[in-house]
Amino acid sequence: VQLVESGGGLVQPGGSLRLSCAASGFTFSSYAMSWYRQGPGKERELVATIPGSGGGSANIASSVNGRFTISRDNAKNTVYLQMKSLKPEDTAVYYCGRLAGRWNRGTPVYWGQGTQVTVSS
Repeated sequence: VQLVESGGGLVQPGGSLRLSCAASGFTFSSYAMSWYRQGPGKERELVATIPGSGGGSANIASSVNGRFTISRDNAKNTVYLQMKSLKPEDTAVYYCGRLAGRWNRGTPVYWGQGTQVTVSS
């Protein structure tokens, strides 16, 4: 299993970014995928989860609801995190994770290496 995040960078407050996580080594459509983040001096926290095929609907943290959207393209084996109206408190390393099954339950069993997002003027 390999998960490779991309799309991070430096953005001004109010700006937008789209993170991508390219997956390989497993049947992508069959597994729920999550985005987590870890800010400076903070614990890693769940941002959003999207189920595998037939697994229900996506979940998103209240702190980013209405600003962030998770989606997936099973044909491209990629999960995305669209972020808009970014705030300095969104600054973090963002990690992609694969869960154990198709449902939005539990914590990831596989992780990517992370991509840095910095929101600053």
